[in-house]
Amino acid sequence: MSKLLLLGDEAIAQAFIDAGGSAINSYPGTPSTQITEYVIKSKEAAQKGIRANWCANEKTALEASIGVAYTGKRAMTCMKHVGLNVCGDPFMNASIIGTKGVIIVVADDPSMFSSQDEQDSRFYGHWAMIPMLEPSNQQEAYDMVFFGYELSEKLGTPVLYRIPTRLAHSRAGVERREALPQNPISYPTDPKSFVLLPVNAKRLYRDLIDKQASFEESSEKSGYNQYIPGTDKSRGIVTTGIAYNYLLENFPGGKCPYPVVKITQYPLPTAMLSKLYDECDELLVLEDGQPFVEEQLKGCLGKGKPIHGRLDEVIRRDGELNAEKVAKALGMAVQNGPAVPEVVTNRPPALCTGCPHVDSYTALVDVMKKYEHGRVFGDIGCYTLGFNMGALNTTVCMGASITMAKGASEMGIFPAVAVIGDGTFGHSGMTGLLDCVNEKANVIIMILDNDITAMTGGQPSSANQKLRNICVGLGVDPDHIRTIVPLPKNHDEFVKILEEEVAYDGVSVIIPQRVCIVENKKRIAQKNK
Repeated sequence: MSKLLLLGDEAIAQAFIDAGGSAINSYPGTPSTQITEYVIKSKEAAQKGIRANWCANEKTALEASIGVAYTGKRAMTCMKHVGLNVCGDPFMNASIIGTKGVIIVVADDPSMFSSQDEQDSRFYGHWAMIPMLEPSNQQEAYDMVFFGYELSEKLGTPVLYRIPTRLAHSRAGVERREALPQNPISYPTDPKSFVLLPVNAKRLYRDLIDKQASFEESSEKSGYNQYIPGTDKSRGIVTTGIAYNYLLENFPGGKCPYPVVKITQYPLPTAMLSKLYDECDELLVLEDGQPFVEEQLKGCLGKGKPIHGRLDEVIRRDGELNAEKVAKALGMAVQNGPAVPEVVTNRPPALCTGCPHVDSYTALVDVMKKYEHGRVFGDIGCYTLGFNMGALNTTVCMGASITMAKGASEMGIFPAVAVIGDGTFGHSGMTGLLDCVNEKANVIIMILDNDITAMTGGQPSSANQKLRNICVGLGVDPDHIRTIVPLPKNHDEFVKILEEEVAYDGVSVIIPQRVCIVENKKRIAQKNK
């Protein structure tokens, strides 16, 4: 087969196409976005009739994939780590019902390059008691999709597939396999398995517990988990996923003198790890993320020998792992590059020149400076950068702006303003607005409508062209749903609208509508082709 130069994300996407995947349902989130985008743009996927959908949020995406699995076909759902919180309900239940043929790809973001936290998704997989895969390079990222589907269908379980930012967004050559046909439609052999009434759920949960032995056996026998001998047994090294590469970068020719256990499949291969622990004087655990493996090793192997890693901060507990941090942990000399010249200055991220959000925030700031105790509650999107303009007071998680504004308003904050994008509103803002309507909250909600999901590269917004109708349907008084085109020439009108809605005691929705400046340039260029 052919060899392609692919991002880690693209390797997973191509493998999904080649491994007989039938549907991919996702929500965009850096660093996972390019997986689904690759499938959407693939002519090969289109020819095979593969469905590729951007869904309203991660929960609906995973539920759709569980529906695909119900028919016996192979599905994939992709998201970033915080998205796994959103689909926690179907994720946990998918493991209990024994969903086959579903790979859940979660891209973690150590060092928070584009995220609110450093959450490690392996804890979710452990909690759900399902197998996990964590490739160390792009070729493994491709091959392990095939393996993941085989594992899922053989063991009767969904598979969590974890990648970090560095693997997702770096390129390497990938050798393709011969493509597999899609599965024919088939239905669950146990008609009760997808019905989680307590009487069924109790039995199914017991079944999941009984499966753990087979999951562990698969991990021990897996060719993806390896015990690599070494001559210097003063230290044994445990690596997970991409950390294996950071280790080898510190030794000429990649020849590490210490014995190594390379882990890319979970549950942990305890026999391999016990052998390493017994042979060596101490262990060093290298993992990109939180101390997931290290905590387990101290629990099951901790019999006196030191186990080092992030818990004792031999490797700093926060931040992305890299070859330099590994070198320091090994006591090796580290060569520092030249100091950054003074002429180089930090460039904080900023909204694009001509961005419609700038004009929205300019009007909002002018109004809010009149109210000492007023607060603006922000949300997740490129408009979060309004904080740098002095326009926002908070940003917590998707959809939180509306419900935080409601809670603050009920405590006497006035005016309480929520700022949310059209994409985020469709993701998780609608339920918060319903709460506001039901409680007759005194809030102003600005839905910044730039016609796309801009932060993740321009995917369609699930609430596109429907915002006013949605707000009316949720019970907002149509007289207090105001629209405006955010432009400098409309500044005074925008300020007037804001002041009028501040004076109204109830739920107000203001929708500034203007296409994202970057997206607009793309549309003009496409039109002129």
